[in-house]
Amino acid sequence: MTSTLERPAPPEPPRTSVLDTVSSALRRKPRLRLGLLLSAPMLWLGLAYLGALAALFVTAFWHTNTFTGQVVREWTLDNFVTLFTNEVYRTITLRTVGIAVLVTVICAVIAFPMAFYMAKFASPRAQRILVIAVMTPLWASYLVKAYSWRIMLSGNGVIDWLLAPFGMDSPGYGLPATVLTLSYLWLPYMILPIYAGLERLPNSLVDASGDLGARPWRTFRSVVLPLTFPAIVAGSIFTFSLSLGDYISVKIVGGTNQMLGNVVFDNIGAANNLPFAATVATVPVVIMLVYLAAVRRTGALNNL
Repeated sequence: MTSTLERPAPPEPPRTSVLDTVSSALRRKPRLRLGLLLSAPMLWLGLAYLGALAALFVTAFWHTNTFTGQVVREWTLDNFVTLFTNEVYRTITLRTVGIAVLVTVICAVIAFPMAFYMAKFASPRAQRILVIAVMTPLWASYLVKAYSWRIMLSGNGVIDWLLAPFGMDSPGYGLPATVLTLSYLWLPYMILPIYAGLERLPNSLVDASGDLGARPWRTFRSVVLPLTFPAIVAGSIFTFSLSLGDYISVKIVGGTNQMLGNVVFDNIGAANNLPFAATVATVPVVIMLVYLAAVRRTGALNNL
């Protein structure tokens, strides 16, 4: 009598859950993992920023009923016609752009030598101290800094006291005070990108230029400045855009002068003309979009 040996049943394959499948797919596809990680913040950016920007442009084409003060959701170009044909608004627009350009130039002229010393001459310990010194004003309140300049520019302020021995008075409140205050407020935003750009500049290029007989000014003009120009433009994006949209400093130290931000503020508040405020607000946005498109080819956006 023969007995047959029973073969053992093959083991069952391990069960994989949906979570294990998804985890395995994410490990194999890092781009998919990155996309999922960025999906939530990108969705928030799209809703909070791009959505608000779209609402701004749509509102700019509406108008306000002069009798009831209610917003009429009908498409019209009346706000843009008023903005570009009214002499007052044209003057304010040109003044705003002019102040933003002047503040940017002043910040660049002051920031470059400071950043150059920090990157090329200061010791590592001094570099850390100087970087902290540059960043410290950014931790202070914007209003505190603006009101500090109002106090210093007053008739009995520090600047008036310093200029008195030379027979000069404080500039007081007005456009010079506005430019001075904005230059102080946005200077760190110009120093830090230039400092980062100069740190990436190899010293060997500067030494090679000197070895080839170039004088220091020629080395600066032909080697240092072209290679750090994208960093300067990157800093100008900050200073120019922040100056275009500012209205608090002008209200504090600008006297009776106005910028585009003040027009937006007044039309949202006292005038209760939200569509015209949106129309005025589109001007800095369009100017910055044009500026960003112009500087994109310089590689400045890589320094942000």
